[in-house]
Order: sequence, then structure tokens, then C-alpha cells
Amino acid sequence: MASLMDELVGVLEDEIAAYEKLVETSEEKTQYIIKADIQNLEACTDKEQEIPSRIKNLDNFRIAKTREMATVINRNPDEMTLTNLISYLKNQPDEQRRLEGLRTQLVDVLSRMKRVNDQNGILIKQAMEMVEFDLTLFKSLRQAPETANYDKRAYNTGTLLGGGGFDAKQ
Repeated sequence: MASLMDELVGVLEDEIAAYEKLVETSEEKTQYIIKADIQNLEACTDKEQEIPSRIKNLDNFRIAKTREMATVINRNPDEMTLTNLISYLKNQPDEQRRLEGLRTQLVDVLSRMKRVNDQNGILIKQAMEMVEFDLTLFKSLRQAPETANYDKRAYNTGTLLGGGGFDAKQ
């Protein structure tokens, strides 16, 4: 049981470190979004994409170790979570405190990750709205208003006024 606990603690520490790196990279990405620095944003996004695969591997390893621990303490492996494991370790207060501390760190880093992701999502949405506004503005600058010309059946002919420059005669 002690070796399983050490392996679980090790994988939790590695998982927390990987999430910390992901938060750091996402915060860096926030700055590139604000500055509209597309080249650095693309490089940062590429760097950011490498981290989740490492996290997924660590997560799978953590799940496997948690299932092994469930088998050792005669609990249902499908219902074994870190919180449940902590509650099952009442007779081992040192391991219980250790796991509780790691769980708290993991919850903290995940809440920071969620906050940064939400912030980046809002910034990207605002940037897209600004691009759409700019495109609409540029389109409207190139179009002239329609004249109020009607044909003999009283339909608007939709004739546009001159589109560019001055109409002054010299």
C-alpha cells in the first residue's frame, strides 16, 4: 500500500506541475490575444497543445493507481475518487493530510485554468466582434446610398449613387 501511495502522490505532483505549466502558457496566450500578436499567438497555441497529451497520460496513470488502491482496500474501483480515497484513509492521518493537500492544490490550479480559459474565450469573442465590425464598416464606406428612383410601375430601381471620389465638374 505504501508504494501505491507514493506512486499516487508522485503522479498527482506531476499532474499539478503540468497544469501549472498549462496555466502559465494560457496566461502568456492572453497577452498575445490582447496585443493581437498573431505570430506569437500561433506559436504559443502550438506549445500549449503539447501539454494536454502529457496531462492525459498522467490522468490515466492516476486512475490506474486509484483503482489498484481501491482493490487493496476492498472498495469498488468504479466509485473510487481522490475525495473518497481521502475519506477511506481515516486510520492513516499522514497520508490523508498529504492527499488532501494535493487535492486542494489540484482544485486550485484547475480553477485558475478555468478562469484563464474563460477570460481568453471572452477576449477572442470580442476580437472577432471587432473584426466583424471593421469589415462591416469598410463595406459600408465603399457603398453609396441608393437613390429614390422609381420606374413607371412604382418599383424602386435601386440605382446607386456614384461610389467614389468627387462628382464635381471642372
